[in-house]
Amino acid sequence: MKIDVRVQTEDFSIDKEYRELRKNHPNSTGAICTFSGLVREFGDRPEVTGMFLEHYPGMTEQSLKKIVLQAGERWRIHEARVIHRVGNLHLSDQIVFVAVSAAHRSDAFAACEFIMDYLKSDAPFWKKEVTQSGSQWVEAKQSDKTRRDRWSDE
Repeated sequence: MKIDVRVQTEDFSIDKEYRELRKNHPNSTGAICTFSGLVREFGDRPEVTGMFLEHYPGMTEQSLKKIVLQAGERWRIHEARVIHRVGNLHLSDQIVFVAVSAAHRSDAFAACEFIMDYLKSDAPFWKKEVTQSGSQWVEAKQSDKTRRDRWSDE
């Protein structure tokens, strides 16, 4: 299984990432599942105007690789790609991209969802919501932990 994990301030092209995944394993890939997360105007506080994301360089990438490896132990996947942005982000900016290629759609869908669920709850990122009246660090949501925990029942 090939793993590509990146933490960056720059935006990314979903089209470019998809095309790169598609050309790898051309004869055996039957499915590519992707997820892209965006900055939205509502969060824990009303009238969000943006976000600021921090991470621990090196530690964050290792954490993301560990999550992808766990997915690879559960499902037969060819490649997994995770791109997560940090720094100042504005409304509708892309935050995260997760893509998984596999021979079959069931493996691609499940692995992509698993990676995203664990990323939201276990990856060392810290988010600050920005509004016109100030900013505030965002606590981890119980709903994200609940989504992650459902995988331990399988």
